[in-house]
Amino acid sequence: MSSYEAAFKVWRGDIKGGGLEDFKIEVNDGEVVLDIIHRIQATQAPDLAVRWNCKAGKCGSCSAEINGRPRLMCMTRMSVFTRDETITVTPLRAFPVIRDLVTDVGFNYQKAREVPSFVPPADLGPGEYRMFQEDVDRSQEFRKCIECFLCQDTCHVVRDHEENKTAFAGPRFLMRVAELDMHPLDAAESTGLDRKATAQEEHGLGYCNITKCCSEVCPEGIHITDNALIPLKERAVDRKYDPLVWLGSKIRRRPTEG
Repeated sequence: MSSYEAAFKVWRGDIKGGGLEDFKIEVNDGEVVLDIIHRIQATQAPDLAVRWNCKAGKCGSCSAEINGRPRLMCMTRMSVFTRDETITVTPLRAFPVIRDLVTDVGFNYQKAREVPSFVPPADLGPGEYRMFQEDVDRSQEFRKCIECFLCQDTCHVVRDHEENKTAFAGPRFLMRVAELDMHPLDAAESTGLDRKATAQEEHGLGYCNITKCCSEVCPEGIHITDNALIPLKERAVDRKYDPLVWLGSKIRRRPTEG
């Protein structure tokens, strides 16, 4: 196994402030950035705070910014960098720092609670749900999300404008709204809940200008913009501005006699 010495800059500090600290550290073949952060902890900075869990790209815990790009540290191989390149690791910029590389991502859990859950159809019981495979596949893509919040971090609506956070759910949770609105068995409308309207009025769908930066950083390869946000925007606009769609939504079907 060959090894070399790499130059790292790691952000150290807390909510009050901080800065980049330089490290020279050994790197071995096949290692990822998280391996190196752990080695820095073990040999040079035992008080370095970092969040991680599975080290397999499935828990979303080790999100950080590596050379300015939101990434999972456990899925970023050292081989993608040149040996003479200085690698900078900083905390997610869109969220408050707790300490070092650990941020407070509570904003995301707050937004998750604001999205009404799936409404079961009243006329079907457990085990009676039937769906076309294409509808299952559509939902399954969105369900691959590992809650790493890289899409939330890179979205400039919250990244560059802290004041937008109260009105904007972010791509991860607009995707959740889109998934539920596409679900053929979701009975939200029967309860008076219009998911397309709430996407606009409560979750800030209009703030999204489909730059696709969220899709670009998704470690699961979910096409957030193309398959969730753009279709949701199209349906929301149809509901609001298409006169025939609007009229159809206002006409109640007469109950069948029998």
